[in-house]
Amino acid sequence: MFPHERSLVEKYQNRPFVLLGVNVDVDPAVQRRCEEKEQLNWRSWHDGPGGSITAAWQIAALPTVYLIDHKGMIRFRSEGVPDEGELDRKLEMLVKEAE
Repeated sequence: MFPHERSLVEKYQNRPFVLLGVNVDVDPAVQRRCEEKEQLNWRSWHDGPGGSITAAWQIAALPTVYLIDHKGMIRFRSEGVPDEGELDRKLEMLVKEAE
């Protein structure tokens, strides 16, 4: 997923879009190495396994993807790797709504 996510951040630069990540690795150093290796270009938090963010958002599978619109409403949720075409279509619709 990282290459696709990187491309989304670049595609929607200067538009009403933000990508946020939550990492559940035990060791925060693992997250930092992954961010560097994969050249992640979005903000990500370390929550650790069973962390408060993971609990609040009811994360049961990795990855879990949420699309939240400009009004703060959850408009799409996927457990596991989402279909990129479906994700792109929904994301484009939400960005246009926000504009």
